[in-house]
Formats: sequence, C-alpha cells, structure tokens
Amino acid sequence: MDACTLGDLLDVIGGPSVRLHTAPRGLTVPVTEALLYDAHAPLPRAPGALLLAVGVRASAAGPLARAAAQAGMSGLVVRGPDGPLAEAESAGVALLSVDEDAAWHQVHLLFASAIGALPQGPGLTGTGGIPGTAALGDLFALADAVAAAVGGATAVEDPRQRILAYSTVPGQAVDEDRRQGILGLQVPGSPENSEQYRTLFAARGVVRLPALAGRDNLPRLAVAVRAGGETLGSLWVVDDGGLAPDAEEALTQGASTAALLLLRARAAQELARHQDGDLLRRLLDGTADPAGAAHRLGLDTVRVAAFVLDSTAPAPDGEQTALRLLDLVRLQCETRYGRQACVLVDGVVYALLPAPGEHGGAREPQGRAGVERPSAPRPGGVSTVGRSAPAGAPRRRTNRHSHKGLAEDIVRRAGQALRVPVRAGLGDVVAGLAEVPASRADADLVLRVVGPELPVASVDEVRPRVTLLRLTEVLGERRELSAGSWRGVLAYDTEHGTDYARTLIAWLDAGCDMAGAARLLAVHPNTCRYRLKQAQQQLGIDLDDPDERLVLWLQLRTLGGLDARH
Repeated sequence: MDACTLGDLLDVIGGPSVRLHTAPRGLTVPVTEALLYDAHAPLPRAPGALLLAVGVRASAAGPLARAAAQAGMSGLVVRGPDGPLAEAESAGVALLSVDEDAAWHQVHLLFASAIGALPQGPGLTGTGGIPGTAALGDLFALADAVAAAVGGATAVEDPRQRILAYSTVPGQAVDEDRRQGILGLQVPGSPENSEQYRTLFAARGVVRLPALAGRDNLPRLAVAVRAGGETLGSLWVVDDGGLAPDAEEALTQGASTAALLLLRARAAQELARHQDGDLLRRLLDGTADPAGAAHRLGLDTVRVAAFVLDSTAPAPDGEQTALRLLDLVRLQCETRYGRQACVLVDGVVYALLPAPGEHGGAREPQGRAGVERPSAPRPGGVSTVGRSAPAGAPRRRTNRHSHKGLAEDIVRRAGQALRVPVRAGLGDVVAGLAEVPASRADADLVLRVVGPELPVASVDEVRPRVTLLRLTEVLGERRELSAGSWRGVLAYDTEHGTDYARTLIAWLDAGCDMAGAARLLAVHPNTCRYRLKQAQQQLGIDLDDPDERLVLWLQLRTLGGLDARH
C-alpha cells in the first residue's frame, strides 16, 4: 500500500463516533491529511485531504463540500448527522460525520494520528515487523527533548507501568529505581509505588512525588498522558533539585505530543491487525497470493490453530463473546510471537502460528533511560527500535511442540475470562502458505472431535478419530459405499431384540479375539461365540473373509456409530 485510503482510515477509526454517509469515488480514494477549516483564510489546494468543517453547521456545509472538491480534497467531515449528503455526492467528495458534542481539536488529533500512522508501505510496520515501531522511535526522541527542556532524565510509560522510551541526555542524574526499571523494561513494583500511580492518574496535571523509601532514590515530576478521557500512559522525570523553572509547562507540552505519538502507534497497530486478519481470511479460503502473503507476514512454514466456544455451554451473547475470544487469542499469540495474524470466521478464531526456524516472532525490546540503549534513534534519524534485547530479556519460543502448550494456555485463560469452555484444534504443519487451507481443514476436523475430556489436540494426536469422521462423511454420501450387511445386522437386532451388532464390533475391535470381546461386553466367551455363529447363520455374514470383516467393521463403526468401548 503506497498511501492511506479512505477505506483504510475507516477500518481504524470508523464506528459509532465516526460515520461514513457517502463516498462517491469509493473507498480507495487517497487520504493525505486532515485540515481544520478556517473561515478567515482561503481554502488551500490540498489533494487527498479531509476537511474538518470547524464553525460550520452540518446542515449548512453544502458550499464547503463544493469548495473542498474544487481544492482537490477527498472528503468533508461535519459534526452531527444532518450533513449535506446531496451536495457531497454531486461534488464527488466523501461525507463523514462525528458526534455532535465532539471537540474539534480531539477530532483533528484522532484523524491526524490515524492518517499519519497509515501510509508506511507494506505491512505498515516499523523496524522488526512491530506495528507502530516508528512512532515508538519518535517517543525516544520526545523523551530526549523533554529531558533537555525540563532538565531531568525522562521516561515514557504505558498504563501498565511498562517503559516505552527513555532519554539519554548525558550528565543527568538517575537512581536505582530507574536503572532497575530500564533493565527489565518494567517499573519495579511496590505498594508505595502503586500509591504514587494512583495519585498521578487521579490528578489533572503535573504532580510532584517524593522519593520512594528504602532505596537511594530521587523525587519525581510526573504527568498522565491522555487523549480525550482515555489514559494512554505517563511521563516521568527524575528530580535531582536542578529542574528548569518552567519544567511543569514543558512536561505538559511533552504529554500532549506523547498522546499523539501513542495514538499514532495504536492506529498503525490496529490497521496492521486488520490487514493481517483479512490476509489470513483469504489464505484460509485459498484466495490469497501465497508469495505476497509470505512477504508481508514474513512466514512460510506454519500451522493453523483454531479456537471455538463450546456450543454445549452457550454464552449470553455469543457474537460478543466470540469477539472477546479473538482478542484473547491475539493477545496471547502476540505475546509469544510478536506480530500475529488472527481472524474470526463463522464463530471460529483462527491463528497462523510460525513453525520452527521462522522469523515471525517478536523482536526483543531495547534498554531504557540511564542505561545505554542499543541502536537508540537520534533526532532526525531513523528509529532502530527492536534490533537488540537487554540482558535477561526472554527469548521467543518457536518450537513446534510449544504450539500445543500455547493453545492449552489460551483455552485455560479464555475459559476463565469468558466463563465459557473453549476448545482448540491444531492443524498439521505445512511448508508454504499455499497449504494453509489444508492445515485449516485439519484444525476444523480436530474441533469436531475434541471435548471436555480432551479440550485441546493436534491433528496428529487424534488422527484415527478425524480419519473415521471423514470416512463417515464419505461413506454416507455414496450409495454404493453405504450399502452392505451392516444394515441387516442392525435391523435384525431391532426386530428380534438380539445384540449381534455390538458383539460383532467387540469381536472386531478385539482383533477377532473371543476372550477380548467377552471382556469388552462383560459376558462369557461362549456367549460371544454363540452370537457370532447365529449372526453368520441368520444374516449370511462370512466372518472368515478378511475383506468382509474390514468393510463390516468400518460401516458399523462409522455409519452405525457403534463402539464396543462405550
């Protein structure tokens, strides 16, 4: 993809708050930027732009739609539902609307961050195949800029206290908590630390926090990073007593920029997820180009994993629960392998798992502030986030035998979170994405044979079961394959109250051993012997013919549904 399109944009931010009313030129028109309308300035020539109708009522925006078309713009965004639909269609520009009470600066931030994240070429990823890495590289540059302006070592964190970026301005003081946090890319946990985070996220602006007790630590200056009403993370500055007089103002400005960068990273990640999911959907049904898919996903040898809610325990809202299952599967797969293709198709969540030797796993994160970070991006340079791992960082696992462990972990976690049992099936490992439909067919078959006693299985583990399942379907579809003496055996048992069919199955299951059959049926061997003799005489079955024994056993097991063990 060379540029963001209207369809791409709607995939990321479309929904109840951003609605498309018309797109006369389709969803493939390019979208290059979001512009705020200024009634006191001439409208610029801006091919591909979306014009935000600031200060113009939706019902009166018809002239603005025509002016946007003359300026080469792709669309007009109004506030409220009563936009100039006819004028937009006549002018050939898309018409979108946002909520009536939406603030225009927040709308502009939403559109600008999404558009800024999308046109990054195939895969829409930064270094290492991690969605939004370019934006995370910008966070390092931001941390350096804030540190220089404020006068203290700075770190950018997400809401879970994971460190996303940090400054490396020489000569700035650091303490033990900062060093330990950078080495683990996670803020060290403690009750006192948790209380400081509660104070920070409850505040509306910058807060000054005392040094944590028990270590050689320094105070902090911190501010929450928010967009609208959502908390995206936080900015932290080590305060050694020498911060700039305007440190709070500089930190507030840094938080505003961090919000834009974090939204951009999220938009890139969501778009990459959507596109990877759509690509996986086409791989599953055999309509995707395998070579192009392999290039985009960075995978070749793979297997399909399928997850489904247990139909015997229906959820209150099946569709929403299935979407939550998709989120859970994606989260666990991304934690294990990094960027991951997952999709929900007809109630089944499919994931494409890399086989041994593939490079589709997660890159390791880099170090943090106060400790030299490898390949850190410099201002004006290209981010190299993800090229090196800190000491002690976990390595990704791509052992094929770990696939089942991952599936079992997902089934356990999903069952607990959704309060509905989840089943999982693993298809065969295939060499080449052209064979993904075959691995999917395997996984689908496994889902049909797993249950409470075996909630997770690979196709190799249940090969006999799935083979009999497919044989049942094939035999049942063909008249010449479903005809035979098995029908006469069942009919005779029904009419005369005999038990010849179960006796035959037990004897055949036991390898034609009379004592073994008797044990399966819990009867005397002479009883089995008598029944088999009567069955041959009454029904004309030749049990001395190995071919007839084989066909009779298959038909009774598959079409008759008999099993001496149950």
